[in-house]
Amino acid sequence: MYVRTIYMTGDPAQLDDVAESVRSEGRELLSGQRGYRGMGVFVDRTVGKLLVGSWWEDETSRQASEEALRARRTEMFAPFSRTGAIDNWEAAVARRREDVGPGATFRLARLDVEPAGIDRLVTTFRETALPKVEAIPGMKGVSLLVDRAHGRAAVGTLYADRAALDASRSTVAAIRDEATAKAGVVTRSLEEFDVLVATAVPHT
Repeated sequence: MYVRTIYMTGDPAQLDDVAESVRSEGRELLSGQRGYRGMGVFVDRTVGKLLVGSWWEDETSRQASEEALRARRTEMFAPFSRTGAIDNWEAAVARRREDVGPGATFRLARLDVEPAGIDRLVTTFRETALPKVEAIPGMKGVSLLVDRAHGRAAVGTLYADRAALDASRSTVAAIRDEATAKAGVVTRSLEEFDVLVATAVPHT
């Protein structure tokens, strides 16, 4: 599968209205596109951050949806922010068995990795990190996204609620330290969000 993420920052006072439009109208627009497989909408209301991810069965579908939805997406996001970082990824690992919504939480780790080391990272993640992450209480989903051309990766983890996210930090830090050392990658940033919606996606 393939993923498009949109990362925006803006006025926190405008965030909830725009995010709700993305969750409702945006989801409807995406659902009408060929190859659509799921979406997630995540917010940081304190700072004013919006992260939207859409999942596609192949690269052709992802590219076609970008062309079809670009103009309406710009209009939808405009009250919050007129610019955003759009990234395209390959979903190396995806585990999400059910939809989650308000009350759930999300942690995102961005990684730097040499392009030649992507396969090593994927293998290390599957063998070293994934079994331990999936055993964490309150865990609702985990994904590893990779950008082979630019030497980047992102790990996203979903939790049932804020308490589960808070309680997981020490455990996840140890898992992340072990896995990144084995894979030879660097953690560039670590962020946490509230979830508006994250729909189930096929496992990879």
